[in-house]
Amino acid sequence: MTTQQDTKSERVQVRINKDAKRMLQRAAALANMTVSAFVVNSALDAASRLISERERLVLEEEDWEVFMEALANPPEPNQALKEAFATYDRLIVKAADE
Repeated sequence: MTTQQDTKSERVQVRINKDAKRMLQRAAALANMTVSAFVVNSALDAASRLISERERLVLEEEDWEVFMEALANPPEPNQALKEAFATYDRLIVKAADE
């Protein structure tokens, strides 16, 4: 994860209304941070939580056994699985590289 000490070479610009800006300024002041630092830290925290929630798989014991069996003895990929991999590659992998 990027930290404040890392070299900053990228910029993100957003437009917000006056009330939202005032709220961010107030929260940043309460956290003894600049608005930019507050927004970046808050966004990174939210992104980390979301990624963790969406990329974690929790299974019941019976489902776990079925999953492990499929890993040990995978079936040949069908057309739907091939298309799913292509979609994942296009939407997730390549987007992460941008």
